[in-house]
Amino acid sequence: MNGSFYQRLAPVTVPIFAIVTALAVAAIAVLASGSDPLLAYGALIEGAVGSPERIATTIGRATPFIGTALAMAFAYKAGLFNIGAEGQILAGALLAAWVGTWSFLQGWPAPVLIPVVLTAGTVGGFVWGLVPGVLKARTGAHEVITTIMMNFIMSLLAVWLVNSLDPMILRDPDVSVARTRPLPPGARLWELVDGTKLHLGLFLMLGLVVGTAWVLSRTTFGFEVRAVGANPEAATYAGVNVNRITVLAMALSGAMAGLAGAGHVSGAEGYLSPGVFVNVGFDAIAIALLARANPYGIVPAALLWGALLSGAPLMQQRAGMSTDLVRIIEATVLVFIAGDAMIRWLFRVRAPREAEST
Repeated sequence: MNGSFYQRLAPVTVPIFAIVTALAVAAIAVLASGSDPLLAYGALIEGAVGSPERIATTIGRATPFIGTALAMAFAYKAGLFNIGAEGQILAGALLAAWVGTWSFLQGWPAPVLIPVVLTAGTVGGFVWGLVPGVLKARTGAHEVITTIMMNFIMSLLAVWLVNSLDPMILRDPDVSVARTRPLPPGARLWELVDGTKLHLGLFLMLGLVVGTAWVLSRTTFGFEVRAVGANPEAATYAGVNVNRITVLAMALSGAMAGLAGAGHVSGAEGYLSPGVFVNVGFDAIAIALLARANPYGIVPAALLWGALLSGAPLMQQRAGMSTDLVRIIEATVLVFIAGDAMIRWLFRVRAPREAEST
């Protein structure tokens, strides 16, 4: 009974064991840099959760990761490896930042203007996810290649639209740095803790997690998505239109990322700078893998990522080391998460089939 109970907890315990093992291994890199691992990790933890304001900052950093990682997980459930979140979140943020500054929308009340901005971002991400989905369904073009190319297209397009001075397209002429014009107050999501960039978009992302989990587990469409991801040939035999599911899964995945981008622009920044989402899409892949593509698991995984990023500056200051160590920790966590069998062997967690046969 105890062994069976221990086995049922494996989806939770194995990632925790992987994180602990990764921190132990990364401590070697800390020692090699001439720093004290206990001092470095203590500063990392203090920087992430050492005060209510730092906790709020960590949650704020994690908020856009929730939406983008959820986008990756949703596509993965359909058997698609969407690595285009970087372009999709930027597409959503760019369209939201543009629509929110339309002159005829100025002065509209927040209950109307905020949904308009968020919808614009969702549409931007939807379209940017739709293109590789259609290419996959109609031509067989692999989504990894097409989404990588779409990332490059969107990142360069955003740089041009925001940086361009002649003609002046989206750039704010009143500031020296390259960014879009600020959103009006009525288009801003309310900040929950002053000065921390923790805003109402957190609840929007949590609602998206609950809604996605419900769709995947309780609806016919969700069953079709999971069926296509498990076995496209069997799904076709059962009457599922695989091409339709492929297109919709990629488009909806992009829409989730686009909504995360719009929420960040509306809540955390109030404008868009082209480089604000650098590495967010690729970090989202790591978070989705850490969560095993479980929608609910994405929330703690994103919080872990936000904590690492929020605590890194204090770790650098206290331990006198590079913040790149955080990237080493993240990479080590992924290695041990991917090496599921290694962690199970190390901590004596039996594999599911082994447990069933005993």
